[in-house]
Amino acid sequence: MTESDATASSAGGGQEVRPRYHRILLKLSGEALLGDRAYGVDPEFCTFVAKQLVDVRRLGIEVAIVVGGGNIFRGLAAAAKGMDRATGDYIGMLATVMNALALQDALEKERLDTRVMSALGMNEVAEPYIRRRAVRHLEKGRIVILAAGTGNPYFTTDTAAALRAVEIDAQVILKATKVDGVYDADPMLYPEAHRYQQLSYVDLLTERLQVLDSTAVSLCMENDLPIVVFDLNRPDNIRRVALGEPVGTIISGGGHA
Repeated sequence: MTESDATASSAGGGQEVRPRYHRILLKLSGEALLGDRAYGVDPEFCTFVAKQLVDVRRLGIEVAIVVGGGNIFRGLAAAAKGMDRATGDYIGMLATVMNALALQDALEKERLDTRVMSALGMNEVAEPYIRRRAVRHLEKGRIVILAAGTGNPYFTTDTAAALRAVEIDAQVILKATKVDGVYDADPMLYPEAHRYQQLSYVDLLTERLQVLDSTAVSLCMENDLPIVVFDLNRPDNIRRVALGEPVGTIISGGGHA
């Protein structure tokens, strides 16, 4: 995509739309790819995500994606039932590669040039993750799906997302969820729960809000990398967040709001 393609006209009257972020990292949980299924990957939901990313790329925004594997296998859950934790985590990493390939298929059907890069070697289906190569793909307008977590057991895909975002100089992490932000209680159980518009990294850690694990939050805090938690199920939300519209909850160096 050329620089001239990096701007878009608003529906109202030809004004240029200037994205707030030039390079984003989208964190998708494995559960997000379930769609309406109880297990596996819903191709229709992958297409739903892909169509949103078409609009994001039209704005000239560079997109990297880290995807989880919880829709197929959870290493921590397997460890709780007696499996060796490292073995369970490696199986979970393989599940993320399966999800990455399914998402790549949906993106390429929307004519988005896509590369899957894996932290575990599997050259027949994915490129090895090399930071400089990932950045070069992004600069060429390709969507890069970063699979297999960090390549190490005992680290979550949230931590992988924070690590990769810092490595590739992403300006923000977009954490896609099933709710429209961070609440002080589970909004599914407590309708009166308060949604935060803004939180600090310290708020997230001290109040133990279950959004990201502490390792991921600490890494973002050390590198002043903002996180936006938003509802993936609402059409056009990825584009809106990338444009800087007030969607979901932003986590940064600021405080409660």
